[in-house]
Amino acid sequence: MQKLKAANLYQSELISVSGKLVERYNLCLKLLGFKPTKLKSFSIDGIGWSPEIADEKKDVNYLNHGDANPNGIIITPIQKGKPVYVPYHTFDRDMMQFVFKSYEKQIKDITRDCALCLEFDQSIDAFYEPVDVLKYDEVKISFRLINDLDKIQQKQLELVDKFNAGHNFIDENLHEALLESAREHGDLRKRILNLEPLHFNTSSFYTRAYGGVYVLRDFISTILVFEDEKAHKDAIKDTSHEVLIYHISQPQLIDKLKDHLIIDCDLEKVVSTQRYDRIKKFMLHNELKKTEHPIKDILNNSALFKSYLNRIDVKALKRVNGVEIYLERLERSNAFKIPDLVDQKLYHALHQPHSSLDVKHQDLIWKLLVNISPKDVLFLYWYDKEQFYKSYEQWDDSFQDWVIDTIRNNI
Repeated sequence: MQKLKAANLYQSELISVSGKLVERYNLCLKLLGFKPTKLKSFSIDGIGWSPEIADEKKDVNYLNHGDANPNGIIITPIQKGKPVYVPYHTFDRDMMQFVFKSYEKQIKDITRDCALCLEFDQSIDAFYEPVDVLKYDEVKISFRLINDLDKIQQKQLELVDKFNAGHNFIDENLHEALLESAREHGDLRKRILNLEPLHFNTSSFYTRAYGGVYVLRDFISTILVFEDEKAHKDAIKDTSHEVLIYHISQPQLIDKLKDHLIIDCDLEKVVSTQRYDRIKKFMLHNELKKTEHPIKDILNNSALFKSYLNRIDVKALKRVNGVEIYLERLERSNAFKIPDLVDQKLYHALHQPHSSLDVKHQDLIWKLLVNISPKDVLFLYWYDKEQFYKSYEQWDDSFQDWVIDTIRNNI
């Protein structure tokens, strides 16, 4: 990952945490019911998740109480607008933006000497079966302060009210109680420490629950797409919900998404795009076994690219060039069908969200498409960084260099 880090392509916007902030973070962990970290310094993202603590705990979802109960931590206003690197739901970053939009001023004030624990409550104690993800509707975002600073404020205000009542201003014991509270916690009278819960409405989304599920419910029919085979097998046993259920590897899924105007594919248009060029180069890379030149040079040099393209066997050549072969033959006869000449995974990779979708749905469908057929390294990086990093570690050094250049040239 060092090359990615050097290119600022690996979790480059994390916030460093050390000193007093570590203590506050640990108090948040305890308040949420988790064991504190032993680390003296670490980094966090926009929702308060830390890759170092995840490694320490050997649990990427260490801020969760089961699939249905995720949490967040805010210890600094700098978290505003920062990425959520391993979101449990695709709407996690939107929720954090909503939180800061609603309470930015209060968060700046509170995090001067305190920290906030966030509980994302879907009114679901636990998931019992895969179709329970359909229960996601409105998320209640509740806030808790470490050290009960909001309750201490209330007690301080009660002391002030008592001091101002009648002749209590001459009570020396009351004087001392006020001074002790002020010395320990400061003057809390004018601070806004009680944040009312926020309500965030979900639409279609992806969740990491049950091994990964896409919940598409803003279209003709509600569709659930499972990444985990066991969860999918359990889900299809359900007969109480009117919902279409697919595993992400089922070829029928693409047809259904097209029927519901969620995705489309125009091969004549896509073949002239940069995306097709990237995917074609990825396809050739997969077919090359031993090369006399670095992969990066082969993919960047048109002469070398054509040279190696003509060295692979006929079956491999058809897998790489199937779209162009199909379009060429289609000009002579409409008897040819796409499945006859175009590799299925390549064809799936060339689909895109339907033009009628709004932006938030387009991002979700792009994520689904790159998971169905992850052949565009740029879009994989944009829409599923976690899967990108896993794939990146399996690629040879020269191909990694080409991937890094491809991403940097398009950012």
